[in-house]
Amino acid sequence: MAKKFFLILDTETTITDKVADLGLVVCDKAGNVEYEVGLLVREFFHDRETNPLFYDNSAGDLWGKRNLPKRYQLAEDMLADGRRMLASVPAINRLLVKIALKYKPVLTAYNLAFDNSKCANTGIDLTIFEPQFCLWKAAAQKWGQTKAYRQFCLENHLFGARTKHGNMTYGTKDDYMAKFLLGADLPDEPHTALEDARDYELPILKALVKNTSPKDYMNAPAYNWKDYQVRNAFKAIYEIYL
Repeated sequence: MAKKFFLILDTETTITDKVADLGLVVCDKAGNVEYEVGLLVREFFHDRETNPLFYDNSAGDLWGKRNLPKRYQLAEDMLADGRRMLASVPAINRLLVKIALKYKPVLTAYNLAFDNSKCANTGIDLTIFEPQFCLWKAAAQKWGQTKAYRQFCLENHLFGARTKHGNMTYGTKDDYMAKFLLGADLPDEPHTALEDARDYELPILKALVKNTSPKDYMNAPAYNWKDYQVRNAFKAIYEIYL
C-alpha cells in the first residue's frame, strides 16, 4: 500500500488579500515531516506601497499598522538566516507541481477556504491537489464541543468578545487547539506561515488522523458559530459578562 502524505499549507497575507508569506509542510500519517519550506512571495512581499502586509488597528498591537516595520524586519531576518526563501509566483507553482507528483498529498489548512481564496488571488494554483479538507472544521468536529475542550477554554479564558447582540463564542483557533493537545504553556503562534503550519497545525493533524476515520475528517461539517456559544456551554460564566 502506498504511503499516505498530507500537505499542510499556511499563509500570511497583504492588505490587498494576496499571499506574502507561504508555509508548506509535507508529512506522513504519523506526523513525520518529509519536506518543509517557508517562502516569501516576491511579487507582493517587496511591493510594500501597493501591497503592504495585512494590518488592522482595531485588532491589537500585533496587527496594528505601526507594527508593520517590525514584521517586515522579522521577515528580512528570516531571509538573511535561511528560514525563508524569496520565490516568484511561477516558481512556487512549479514547486507545488513537484510536490503533487512526488507525494500525491491530501491538502489541508486551518481554515482552508481562507487560504484557498488568498492563493487564488495571488496566482498560486492549489487546484492541482485533490482531495482537500479543512483542518479547522475537522478539529472543531473532533474536539470543539467536548467537555474536556470546553473546560480547557474556561481555564484559559479562550472567549471571544461579546457582540452587541449578546452573542459570545469560545475559541477554536489553531493555537487554542494546539495548546489543548500539547499543553497550555505552548507559546502563542507567531503568525508566520511555516512556523504556524509546522508547530501548531501539524500536531493537530497528527492527533486527528491517529484515531479518526478519513470519512469523518474529510467530510467535517462547516463551522457554525452558533454551536460554540458561551451561553449554551458556560451558562454561569456567560452571565458574569452580561
